[in-house]
Amino acid sequence: MKERELRRVLTTLVLFSGLLSCISTAQETSDHRPNRIIIHAGKLLEVKTGKTLSDQGVVIEGDKIVSVGPMAQVQRSTGDRLTDLPNATVLPGLTDAHTHLTGDPRNIGYQSLGISIPRATLTGARNARVTLEAGFTTVRNVGAEGYSDVALRDAIDAGDIPGPRMLVSGPALGITGGHCDEDLLPFEYHATAEGVADGVEGVQHKAREVIQYGADLIKICATGGVLSKGDNPQASQYTLEEMKAIVAEAHRLGRKVAAHAHGAQGILWASQAGVDSIEHGSYIDDAAIAEMKKHGTYLVPTLYLGDWFLEHATENRVPDFLLVKAKAVMPAARRNVAHAFASGVKVAFGTDAAVYPHGLNAHEFAVMVKLGLTPLQAIQAATVNAADLLGRSDKIGSVEPGKWADIIAVDGEERVKFVMKGGTMVKNDYAK
Repeated sequence: MKERELRRVLTTLVLFSGLLSCISTAQETSDHRPNRIIIHAGKLLEVKTGKTLSDQGVVIEGDKIVSVGPMAQVQRSTGDRLTDLPNATVLPGLTDAHTHLTGDPRNIGYQSLGISIPRATLTGARNARVTLEAGFTTVRNVGAEGYSDVALRDAIDAGDIPGPRMLVSGPALGITGGHCDEDLLPFEYHATAEGVADGVEGVQHKAREVIQYGADLIKICATGGVLSKGDNPQASQYTLEEMKAIVAEAHRLGRKVAAHAHGAQGILWASQAGVDSIEHGSYIDDAAIAEMKKHGTYLVPTLYLGDWFLEHATENRVPDFLLVKAKAVMPAARRNVAHAFASGVKVAFGTDAAVYPHGLNAHEFAVMVKLGLTPLQAIQAATVNAADLLGRSDKIGSVEPGKWADIIAVDGEERVKFVMKGGTMVKNDYAK
C-alpha cells in the first residue's frame, strides 16, 4: 500500500473514533446467521506486507475466515450472504493492548473514591460497546478493581453484552505505598489496594491469587506513576528479585506479564526480569532499550492521552498534585519514546483509554506516526504486533484463513462503515 493510502486509512480511523457516541447498532445472533458470509473487499490490506490487493473475496463460516482470494474465484451458493464493500479498504480488527474499560476520565483522583465496583462494571459495559464500535475487536485490560474486568470479559464471552474480546489482569500488583496502592485516604482508614504484595513470597502468592480469580495476565507496577499521590514516576518500586519471582510464577502458569514503567531503572529491571511488555516507557533510555531488544520485550506507548488529559484537566477537576506530574512526564514521554521508536524496539498499540474517553482510541495512531513510525508500522502495532504480544497470532491480527472473522473497513468518506467480530456484524452502514 502506498504511503499516501496508508495515511488516509489512519486519518479515517482517527476521525471515525470521534463519531461513535451517537451510533447504536444491533448485532446478529448465531440463530440468524447465514451458512456463509462473503465479503467483497474493493481493497484488502495485507498488514504483514503492506500490500493492497484489489477485488478480494473473504469467505466466512461461523466465526472463522475460511478463504481469502480474488472475488471472481469465489464459488457462491444459495444461503450465502454477500456483503459488498467495493469502495472500502478492509483490514483486520484492531487490538488495544492497554485499556481500562471500567474507568472513566471524569473519575480521576479523589472523585474515584465515590465509584463502587458494581458501578464501575456497568460503566465498563458501555465502554466495551463503544470500543468495539470504534473497530477495536480485541483489548487487553490492564488493571481493574474487584475483578470487574473479569466479570465484563465473561459477560461479553457469554453474549450478554456487546464488546471486544478481552484479556484481563484483575487488580494490578504493586508495593505498599506505590502507584498501585490506595494512596488517597489517610492512615485511619487502613486502606490497602487488593493487588498490594511485598517480598518474593508475597508476590508469588498474589500472582497465584489473581490467576485464581480469573486473570489472563499479570499487571505489575515497576515504577511510580502519574495518576497517584505521593510517588515519583521515575523511581523504581518492585525490586528486580520481586519482579523475577512474579514473571517466573506467571509464565509457569501460562500467563504473560505487563509492567507499568515510567522510570529508566524500572524499565531496565522489568526487562531483565522477563516481562512481556513495558507500558508507557516515559523515561526509557539507551540501556533499557538495549535490554528490551535483547529480550524481545514489547513497548506499549500510551501517547495521545497527554494531549487530551492536559487539555481537559480543568473541566475534569484534576488535582494539582497529579497535574504537576502530568506536565513533567507526558512531554518527556514523547521525546524518549520517539528515540525508542528510532532505535527499533518492538511496538504494540496501546492507549490507556479511561485517562481519556473510550472510543477515541484511534487517535493514538497519529501520534505514533508523528513520533517516527510509518503508517504501516502504526497499523502493524495494532494488528500483527499486538496479536503476537497477546499470544494470539493464530487467531487475530490479519485477514487470513483460520483466523477469527474480526474485520473492519474504512472508505474514502473518512468514516469506518463496517465492523465485524467473529463473523457477527457489529456495524454495517453499507446495508442502509
